[in-house]
Order: sequence, then structure tokens, then C-alpha cells
Amino acid sequence: MATQLPYLDVQNLTKSFGAHVLFQDISFSVAEGQRVGLVAQNGTGKSTLMSILTGKESCDSGNIIFRRDLKIGYLEQSPHFESDETVLDACFNHHGDDEKILKAKQILTQLHITDLSQKMGTLSGGQQRRVALANVLITEPDLFLMDEPTNHLDLDMIEWLEGFLSRGNKTLLMVTHDRFFLDKVCSVILELDNKTIYTYRGNYSYYLEKRQERIDNTRAEIARANNLYRKELDWMRRMPQARGHKARYREDAFYELEKVAKQRIEERQVRLKSKNVYIGSKIFECKYISKSFGPNHVILKDFYYNFARYEKMGIVGNNGTGKSTFLKMLLGIEQPDSGCFDIGTTVKFGYFSQEGMQFDEQKKVIDVITEIADYIDLGGGKHLSASQFLQHFLFTPEQQHNYVYKLSGGEKRKLYLCTVLMRNPNFLVLDEPTNDLDIQTLQIFEEYLADFPGCVIIVSHDRYFMDKVVDHLLVFKGNGEVQDFPGNYTQYREWSNLKSKTGESAVKKETKQREKTPQEHRKMTYKEKQEFNQLEKDMARLEEEQKQLETALCSGELSVEELTEKSKRLPQIKEELDAKEMRWLELSEIGG
Repeated sequence: MATQLPYLDVQNLTKSFGAHVLFQDISFSVAEGQRVGLVAQNGTGKSTLMSILTGKESCDSGNIIFRRDLKIGYLEQSPHFESDETVLDACFNHHGDDEKILKAKQILTQLHITDLSQKMGTLSGGQQRRVALANVLITEPDLFLMDEPTNHLDLDMIEWLEGFLSRGNKTLLMVTHDRFFLDKVCSVILELDNKTIYTYRGNYSYYLEKRQERIDNTRAEIARANNLYRKELDWMRRMPQARGHKARYREDAFYELEKVAKQRIEERQVRLKSKNVYIGSKIFECKYISKSFGPNHVILKDFYYNFARYEKMGIVGNNGTGKSTFLKMLLGIEQPDSGCFDIGTTVKFGYFSQEGMQFDEQKKVIDVITEIADYIDLGGGKHLSASQFLQHFLFTPEQQHNYVYKLSGGEKRKLYLCTVLMRNPNFLVLDEPTNDLDIQTLQIFEEYLADFPGCVIIVSHDRYFMDKVVDHLLVFKGNGEVQDFPGNYTQYREWSNLKSKTGESAVKKETKQREKTPQEHRKMTYKEKQEFNQLEKDMARLEEEQKQLETALCSGELSVEELTEKSKRLPQIKEELDAKEMRWLELSEIGG
């Protein structure tokens, strides 16, 4: 049986802006029924690649082949509509039959757009984006091309869209930084990195595992090449210029080897732990706050909450329930109708807002930061310069000396985030901080917040991010109802599902059971004590072996065979150490 042509086949695609090469000779395909996620760092060309695929931009070289008569639906980041056309016109351009209009109403209702006669010019940017998304879904294309489909959606909408795209034999290629969404929806991950593209045939969790393997293998290959390169460089220097055929062959091989040896691979970022943030025991007391916009839009009714020191709180809820308004009242930007916020004297807020990004576009990136401070005091005599701080958040030295106007949208958001953190606040108030940030920046930011020695409040629709950072939720349910939940987002969803399936009494019973269990400690048995002592000896031995191996690998004195053998042993040691540390932790929790 003849194999079918893929829906989309990209062959040897290259795109550059002047001397800056975005990607070179990249090739990939999207087959029928494949759901493909495209991930990359900000500024490396994801949106440009999508624009080339849709014909909005040209490429330098290469071929893009779509299967003949393929119907494509494209969701762009910033859709454009005529301001005086209605929602219905925007969806159908006057060509909708009754059946399609019914389907459109259903989809638009899921996306909280209910007035089909409303003029597009009266809608907010987020609402317009949801109409654009509905438009793509209604047309039932053969191939969905989607740039950040979850932007401006609340959590219910994101979960509905996950289900919609996962059902049936849909084919799609999308750019998204929503890692839960990638995990649930995508069966293939494409990674654009170092001007080339890598294909991983699995979901996001599979991609993370295989990407790390790729980086480790490349690192070992660079170490081997460097070892050999030193010897070959010595040969090149000693050999006369007039070389025979064999020598010329070896010379060509030397230049290939040099390319590998001089590769630079991203180094794992050291976690940025500041010890120089002090916050007193009184944070803030929210004293019986009421707030509404007219009789039909109640945000809070006599709401009381006493915020604890070092608390990391997430705020979730549908659009329009008052999450951002709550933050603005806490910061004194918006006034409550009644009640007040009693804020501790040591509290120093750092506020990241959805609309607060304002730069002088003619300034250099480094100057934007040094205007705030030349360095951050990490405590214990340690300092981090403005340039080192930017580098921690993946701004290369070259990018730091770029003008702001040259940055991509995601890079500007990241720079705005750096301006907030550089002021060294002790209480971070973050309103949708993850929009448009790439996955690597999100991982660094998550670690930063996990180690942050102050307080944090986050409004976000990024479930993965919330799970990593927060230990407490306020759930804004609308009409002034706010639920206080002690846990992260996934725990809240599990609790909600359990509650809806089995009713309140079962939930209360299960919660009480969970509360009881941790206190029921037992002592280690004699056998477990022996195992515990042996584990400590084994871990010390493995750590020493790891240290010796790393020293040998960096020495430049190993043969290729020794280098290969020791490179293979290193990940084995790490695996053994991880397993033993995990068991040691389990036993240490039991107690002596």
C-alpha cells in the first residue's frame, strides 16, 4: 500500500534577518492525525516560522509543501477584525447556514462570548482573540495552525479546549508554553534550538526526558572532541604547509573536529537564592472587604483573610470574577467600597501587571536594568551584577547590548519581569506573569520563586506553574464568592472532582483521613536502621567516585576509550545516587 503524503512537509528551510540566522536547513513534517507542539526559547523564531508556513513572511531558501486541496485554519497571536462587523460576521463573513450558526453559538458560549450581534470594535483584546479561536474551530480545517491558543483563556476554557482538540482525528501544529496543555494534547514535540530542529515522538513529559539525554550526549561528544582537538592542533602547528593527500584529508577532518569542540551548550543555571530579603511577621490583614461594579457585578462581600509570613498563594477563577481587581486593591491602586487592607510596615511590594510593560525602546537592555540597580545583594557577602542577573534569565551578553525595540514580545515580557525582581522586593504580586515566556525561562522563574524568602501572590492560568510554586489557593467563583483552599491547583481539581462525584461528606471524611495519617509515626526496625547506615556509606562512596570522574573528564589527559568509558559511568552514578537518596529520605521520615 502506498504511503500517504503528509499534510505538511517542510524541507531545508532557512530564515535570517541580516547576519542573524534564525534557523538553517530545518526539515520536519506533520502527518494526518498528528498533534504537534512547537517549543523554543523566546526570540529564536517560533512565530516567524508560523508566519512563513502561512505565507505571511518569506523564507531565504527551502520548500513548504501542503497536501493538495488542504483546508487550513490559522490562529495568529494578534488577529485583526473590522471594528464595525458583528461577532457573527467575524465568524462567517455572512456565509453561515443554520447548522453552522448553532455550532458557532455552542463554541462561542464555551469561550464566554454570548452576544453574537456585538460589534468587534467594542470587544477587549482577549475577547477578540477568543472570537478568532472560535472562528478557527468552527471552520473544521484539515490542519490547525495555532500560535498560543491558550492565551486569554481562563482555566475552564483551557480544559474545554484540551478536550475539543484531543477528540477525533484532528491534525494540528501549535506554538504554546502551556506545559499541561502540551502534555494532554500533543503526540509529537518539535524543538527549535541552536538554529536546527529536533523531533520527539511523545508528549511533553517524554520530550523533557529525551531532551536531557540529547544534551548529556552532546556534552560528552564535545568533551571527547576537545580531548582529541588538543592533539590534532599540535599536529597542525608542527606540520609544514605543503601537505600530501593524506595530510590534507587529516586537515579537513581537523576543521570538522574543531566545529564540534567549539560548540557551546547551555549550562544548567545555578539556582539563584537570595538570603538578603527580610519581611516582618505582620504581612497584611484583609478586613471585611466589599467591592462591586454595579449591582450585577459583585467582586467581594465582607471578605476577611489574614496573610501569613512566607505564604505563596495562587488566585484562580474565570475571567471577570475580580482576580486582578483584588490585587489592585491590595496595592492601593483601586479602592474597596468598604473594609480595608492593614499592611505590615516591612512589606515592600514588587508588582508585575498585565498592562505595566513600558520601556524606552531606544535604550539598551542592560541600561534598562542598571538604571534600577547595578547589582543585587544576595546576602552572606555575595553580589550579583545586573549583567549576571540578566544572564541568569537567559539574556546573552550580546542580547544585553541590543536595543529594546529589537526584542521579541516574549523577550520584552521577560525584561519587564527582570525590572520587577531587580528592585529586590520582599512581597511579589504577579498578575499573569507567564504569558509569552518560553519554557526554559518559566523553569528558571519557578526555581527563583520556590527559593524566594519572601511572600508571593500569583494570578495565573498556567496550571503547571501554579503547581510548582503555590501552596495555597483563593478560588474566585464569581458573585462575591471566594473559596479558600489549602493546596495547589491539581489538588484543588482532584478535590473538586471528588466532591462532585461523592458529595461533601465523603470529601470531609477523606480530608480528615489525610490529616490523621502523617501523625501516625512508627520507629525504624533493626533491619531498617542497618539499611539506613549502609545507605549513608554508599552515598558517600558514590559522591567520591563522581567527584574523581568529573576531575578526570576535565583533565584533558584521557584517551578516547577512557573518556567514552568514564562518560558512560557518570549518568549511572547519578542514577544510583538518586535511588539511594530517595530511599534514605523515606527511612529518615520514619525516624530513629
